[in-house]
Amino acid sequence: MNSLAEPLERLPDVVADTPALTVASVSHAYGRHQALDDVSFTVPAGRFTALLGLNGAGKTTLFSLITRLFHTRVGSISVLGHRVDREPGEALRQLGVVFQARTLDLDLSVKDNLLYHASLHGIGGREARARAGRVLARVGLESHARIAARRLSGGEVRRVEIARSLLHEPQLLLLDEPTVGLDVSSKRSIVTHVRALVDDQHVAVLWATHLLDEVDPSDAVVVLHKGRLLAWGLAETIVARTGAADMRGAFVTLTGEAP
Repeated sequence: MNSLAEPLERLPDVVADTPALTVASVSHAYGRHQALDDVSFTVPAGRFTALLGLNGAGKTTLFSLITRLFHTRVGSISVLGHRVDREPGEALRQLGVVFQARTLDLDLSVKDNLLYHASLHGIGGREARARAGRVLARVGLESHARIAARRLSGGEVRRVEIARSLLHEPQLLLLDEPTVGLDVSSKRSIVTHVRALVDDQHVAVLWATHLLDEVDPSDAVVVLHKGRLLAWGLAETIVARTGAADMRGAFVTLTGEAP
């Protein structure tokens, strides 16, 4: 198995000197199964970073560590310079998350889902309603505010979850396989919305996926395979260093497996 696990180049932060996310020598095991093995990389502020890996690569485990669902026992993780094990409140305040599993309350309206989430972040009253309106407009669903969540399409659910993750104005957005189960049009819409957030609001994004067509040549890319970091850098640089014709070929060269 080939490895380009050392940084291929320093990826400049767009809006800050401090990376949005720093993962340093992180390992995690479930009993005898090593889910992550000495993984280190950074997500630059204000950039789109794709976390590429097949099922079992360790993507969801890594997200669980970043969000404190699991405790980091080996290595360290920092969000905007705040270590999640030492300053969890400060770290998590900078973080918005869209998990792979759908998490809206289907019995509530879109707006009530957002207001409930706002209350969990200590945002209430007029400010919560104003923010809910803004984030729904941002994802093009302001007209859906009073619709019950169960009446939404799969793509609309994802857009509401993205809107919800932005309510507390985080600087880093994590998305775990956000387009799984969606049709081609909905997938394209979700990718477009998230890339626009990066361009317009300078939100840093870590986008976990196994779908290589969601990666642009200018994206920062982290390739994770069976818990090991195999490459980290710009997609076009990884392609060039592996001698492949495209990112799909580079992924096969690195992992020995087809996506």
